[in-house]
Amino acid sequence: MSLVNDEFTPPLAAGLSRRRFLAGAGVAFAAGLAGDGFAIEPRRVLVSRHDVLLPGLASGLDGLRIAQVSDVHLPANRAAAERTVELVSRERPEIVVLTGDQCETRSAVSGLIEFAQAVRGTVATIAVLGNWDYRGGTVGRVARDAYERAGVTLLVNGHEVVGVGDTNLAFVGLDDILTGSPNGATAAANLADHAPTIWLVHEPRFADDFAVSGRNRPILVLSGHTHGGQIRLPGLPAFTPKASGRFVAGWYQAPLGRLYVSRGIGTADIRARLFCPPELPIFTLRREPRPPEVSVEPARSSTL
Repeated sequence: MSLVNDEFTPPLAAGLSRRRFLAGAGVAFAAGLAGDGFAIEPRRVLVSRHDVLLPGLASGLDGLRIAQVSDVHLPANRAAAERTVELVSRERPEIVVLTGDQCETRSAVSGLIEFAQAVRGTVATIAVLGNWDYRGGTVGRVARDAYERAGVTLLVNGHEVVGVGDTNLAFVGLDDILTGSPNGATAAANLADHAPTIWLVHEPRFADDFAVSGRNRPILVLSGHTHGGQIRLPGLPAFTPKASGRFVAGWYQAPLGRLYVSRGIGTADIRARLFCPPELPIFTLRREPRPPEVSVEPARSSTL
């Protein structure tokens, strides 16, 4: 037994040096991280909540909730997908948007239909495509038929105006950047300028490459693709896929507008997450209160 700085140090096993002990502890720690990264964190979907304050928002849209489901990567990630279904069912958002990479293979189309049906919003559900959808062949007529069967509107360089009570909310959906042909001008063509608009594009780099001015400027841009880095090692920069641009996760200001990049639901390539849990963002539109008017009384003159 030894005393170091008046603190008790447990004895090492016979024949075990401190260096070997620390090396073994390091291996055990790495194994623990690996277990968390492969078995626990990928299925621990977290809800993040965001208030989007908008001046002049119509009263019918005040309090409306939009859930973003991104990067599910079916048929893998079943546990995370099932947890997402539970969360959406509990939250019951009015609008759900699916921002690409829902499928990795055409063989998973039946699973895509089942999942998309299960996570529909109470008012509308909108989807766009991602690079893995193209890679796996769940695009074109295959994708349109699948989403139609699920009761979901698929936007490929198009827009959809959703009626909410006595007012409207518009969604613009872009084609995938890496494999498709995104065209912002085509997507927003003939879009009424009086409806608040949300843009959906899988890869966030588009928000730096395209801008909209005037009343058609989106109130919100939603992207995924990056997985937030998926495996985040302390002290090292996040690794993000091509077309992520400068974006990793969370809120940004970009030429296109106010951008949120979701960490997504699933995993790709390596079926693990570390220090970067899956995410279901929920955005609540809020009418920004106008500052109270300050009345100024005219100055009174007095005679001394």
